[in-house]
Amino acid sequence: MESDRNWPLIGFRLVAATLVYNALEAIIALWAGISARSIVLVGFGLDSVIEFAAASVLLWRLGIELKGRDPEEIEQSDQRVHRFIGATFLALALYVTITASWTLISKDIPGESIVGIILASASLLIMPIIAWWKLKVADRMGSAALRAEAKETLACSYLSFTLLLGLGVNALTGWWWADPVAALLMVPWLIKEGLEGLSGEDDD
Repeated sequence: MESDRNWPLIGFRLVAATLVYNALEAIIALWAGISARSIVLVGFGLDSVIEFAAASVLLWRLGIELKGRDPEEIEQSDQRVHRFIGATFLALALYVTITASWTLISKDIPGESIVGIILASASLLIMPIIAWWKLKVADRMGSAALRAEAKETLACSYLSFTLLLGLGVNALTGWWWADPVAALLMVPWLIKEGLEGLSGEDDD
């Protein structure tokens, strides 16, 4: 069994790996989404940007613990990061709601994106594993911020599924509306997690 002192370091490494992956994911998804005019793919890329920001702030929080600061300072930083991550969930929910609704109203038909499908498939395989490890470490550390960020990683998995659904159905059937509808499916989850983060709640 890992020493309790090792869990913050493990968490730091997991979040750092997520940060690097999110940076690459954002670049690829935004490029492919703009090329295909796919709102769900662009939303996926923006989610990666938001996750990148959340991971960056969480690295700061974990760094405080690794430096051996007092428990009160660690707890205060954890609460601040938890609220910040909650705000990122709501920011993503707002973006998706506005852009997906506009796509449905304007009937802006997205193009096919093989790159997007491959990217979503990779994230659907990778992100749940990373999220599971983060949740395990968060439980060991008692960190609400890390747990919230792990749930955001799960949101990435959910987005990967909706991305595959939207792009796949559009590619196979030409149902242009599948793309924005798939994007809207993730909004309730995002709002729920966002409100919990801002209020400081931690629903396991």
